[in-house]
Amino acid sequence: MKKLENQVVLVTGGASGLGRAIVERFVSEGARVGVLDRSADRIAEIRDALGNAVMGFQGDVTSYEDNLRAVNGLVAQFGRLDCAIGNAGIWDFKAALVDLSEDKLSSAFDELFAVNVKGYLLLAKAALKALAESRGSLIFTASNASFQSDGGGVLYTASKHAIRGIVTQLAFELAPIVRVNAVAPGGMITNLSGVKSLGLSDATIPAEPFVEMARHVVPIGHLPTPADYTGAYVFFASREDNVPATGTVLRHDGGLAVQGFVDCRGGAGLLEKLSINQETVA
Repeated sequence: MKKLENQVVLVTGGASGLGRAIVERFVSEGARVGVLDRSADRIAEIRDALGNAVMGFQGDVTSYEDNLRAVNGLVAQFGRLDCAIGNAGIWDFKAALVDLSEDKLSSAFDELFAVNVKGYLLLAKAALKALAESRGSLIFTASNASFQSDGGGVLYTASKHAIRGIVTQLAFELAPIVRVNAVAPGGMITNLSGVKSLGLSDATIPAEPFVEMARHVVPIGHLPTPADYTGAYVFFASREDNVPATGTVLRHDGGLAVQGFVDCRGGAGLLEKLSINQETVA
């Protein structure tokens, strides 16, 4: 039996990477899925691949109006919204505080938090009435960086820690009508965009070195694919399997939480970057 039969779901950032894997899995589980994504070309690709089970909405997750347009479009077409998944995000490619100039720090913070944090809140606000009417759920994509250091730089890590607070607070505010949960994936090969204000809009994660590193760092012994993570989203969206859970952030990270110490100090080269003579440091 399909776990999401006849559910109507909205996924932000759903036309590529983890978002597309979520859409594909949800369609296979019987859902009809709306995709809010900034790329019209990628929306067309996923529509061609999955057909009428998918509705595409080109837009910006940092715009309340674009989030609301997607919600209203799904409700107009299908009569309801059962689940909204905040998934769109950008990465800082592990930019350290010492390497961020004062002007770049401010602009990068605004850009990254607008997508990774405000975008989730705008989705929740836009979808709230429809989800309350259906007694539905919100699911957010968190990260292993929501719990640990070194999953990103200081900005990305801060944004993903913020998601844990949002889940906790919204689960309280919306109980018992709307359930609110999050999945915290570990690493994967995906086309996660970089921060434009840091000159990282075209940066990519090198696949082969990342996969090889994972063999030694990830306790399960390999790097999961985006599709490997999607079952957790199905679980949180399911009305049968997930009756008790709200306010939960699932650490779904290949066991990163149990790994031993590899390098416990990340400040190599800090004195040189700050132009401090190491000989003068007590």
